[in-house]
Amino acid sequence: MQTTLGHLAVWMPQQRWYSPTGRSPRLRILDERELTTGDPDAAVQVLIVADGDDEDAIVYQVPLVTRPADVTEPWTIAVHEGRALIDGPHDHAFASALLAELGRSDLDGPSQVLVGEQSNTSIIYRPRDAAPTICKVFRRLHPGINPDIELQSALAAAGSRHVPPVVGHLDGRWTMAPGGGSERGSLAFAQEFLPHVDDAWRVALAAAAVNTDFTAEAASLGQVTAAVHRDLARLFPTPRADGVARRAISAAWRRRRAIAAVEVPALAAHAAAIDRIYAAAEASSWPALQRVHGDYHLGQVLHSPTRGWMLLDFEGEPMRPIAERRAPDLALRDIAGMLRSFDYVAGSLRLQRAPQQHDGAVDEAADAWARSARTAFLDGYSDTGGATAQILLNALELDKAVYEAIYEARHRPAWLAIPLSAIERLLAD
Repeated sequence: MQTTLGHLAVWMPQQRWYSPTGRSPRLRILDERELTTGDPDAAVQVLIVADGDDEDAIVYQVPLVTRPADVTEPWTIAVHEGRALIDGPHDHAFASALLAELGRSDLDGPSQVLVGEQSNTSIIYRPRDAAPTICKVFRRLHPGINPDIELQSALAAAGSRHVPPVVGHLDGRWTMAPGGGSERGSLAFAQEFLPHVDDAWRVALAAAAVNTDFTAEAASLGQVTAAVHRDLARLFPTPRADGVARRAISAAWRRRRAIAAVEVPALAAHAAAIDRIYAAAEASSWPALQRVHGDYHLGQVLHSPTRGWMLLDFEGEPMRPIAERRAPDLALRDIAGMLRSFDYVAGSLRLQRAPQQHDGAVDEAADAWARSARTAFLDGYSDTGGATAQILLNALELDKAVYEAIYEARHRPAWLAIPLSAIERLLAD
């Protein structure tokens, strides 16, 4: 097993779901489990691995398949003593065993990994006699039920038409320290997959690229968002936003602003102005708190010709601590996220053009498209009973833009201008 850990220590930092620690990985096995497979050439196991020496170590799920070395593929981790060590989700032996663990062998069929994900790995199954299924394999693990499972399952069970039907989920256990208590957390979540359906980001970007009016679609999305918020408020507790809750939420705003001031030097000069907006919002009237999507943007919504808008991925922002993501929050956080997403449509169109192709009129058309979509979305949300409070919404949109600035500075510096422009605009309003 030490040999396997050595290979993983080289491979894991190259994966998009790995969280850099600023040091070499220090991996240890918290749990290992063999899965049954009908493939005689394969052995399937799931490792739960900690990166770190203490109880604050980051915990990962690493499914593995071993096969004869002559079948190496791009997703092969290493070859040792004539056997290839393979990243499990890319191998059908693991994909099939996972369905068996979920009790859904009836859905077995050709499988493929969805490309482009970051914090998780999703496997798409296309059974012959059933609807396609997508199973999300959580890579970074936390104790307790994942909010994606918790919220989508509750909404689906309540009859919501705005989330895909749930297929099932899988939990696991691990122990952080010898002699300590075991922890239970979510390993995988399966739901119906909607093939040949674009997400709202692609739909909106295509419309904005040719300056097609998007107000009807944005208003409809606002209405669906309000309906999902109403269902979440009905299905989960809605505590009063007392002083303790307000201080906790506003402290998170200021924590992100402090991080941004260090990692994004252009924001340091705006720290005092940002804090004034946060203070005004904290002192304003707050509605009751409730469970929310937590990372709401156009990429988290699908548009089905027969079912309309459908919401996905209720995990919350990956950079936020898991306790914050599970806590009741302001529903306006989701509204702020979607407003920022419309702004990103316009910003991305500007970035797609080479500098010599800069056209002020085209840029203004993209900005006007985003403004009209934002207004229509807010109108649709309010017309369906969703409440908006401008002071709070401004603070939450500003907080989201600060979060984006940190993300872009770390991962996509060329995109940093989009949140920086939004921050300047929000401070000037």
